[in-house]
Amino acid sequence: MDAVSLVAVAVALAMDAFAVALAAGAVLHPLTFRPCFRLAFHFGLFQAIMPVIGWLAGLTVHAFVATWSHWIAFALLTYIGGRMVCEALKGEEEGAQPADPSRGLTMVALSVATSIDALAVGLTLAMLDVVIWIPSLVIGLVASAFTLVGLFLGTQAGRRWGRWVEVAGGVILIGIGLKILLTALFFEQATAGMG
Repeated sequence: MDAVSLVAVAVALAMDAFAVALAAGAVLHPLTFRPCFRLAFHFGLFQAIMPVIGWLAGLTVHAFVATWSHWIAFALLTYIGGRMVCEALKGEEEGAQPADPSRGLTMVALSVATSIDALAVGLTLAMLDVVIWIPSLVIGLVASAFTLVGLFLGTQAGRRWGRWVEVAGGVILIGIGLKILLTALFFEQATAGMG
């Protein structure tokens, strides 16, 4: 795989992490080193590990991944996005502090949801007989960098527009999940029509 293609794939995969980081940044006040490190590290780590898992699995789990990955990503992002919207609206009434998306199961769920596409990329690279180690590293580093930028921009927007940015962030997460689901379903329908 040439360098330009690799960077293009890494940037494309990092866009979901960037969008989720925007939403997370809107909730994190103040934005400190620890949550930045946790999210950037985990998003990058999962983005780096998932292609390796897909590559190692090769064709053996391709059918399962193709059938369920978009549903898993949709469910995780919709759940977390819905929770963000509810907490932001509830916090508007009660003055409550929103949950930290850089901790616990929320962080793991976001890491998995934003990296499922990378699993499919690993499967594809296995089929193309590409060695996975360098692409995996580049994908992880780009995802970490995009996460940091998204967190910073999300925090700036959160300071300026308050809880409505948190609501928008939750809606964005739901939208990303819906986009993943609809893209996969459309692709399945298109390939079934050709067969």
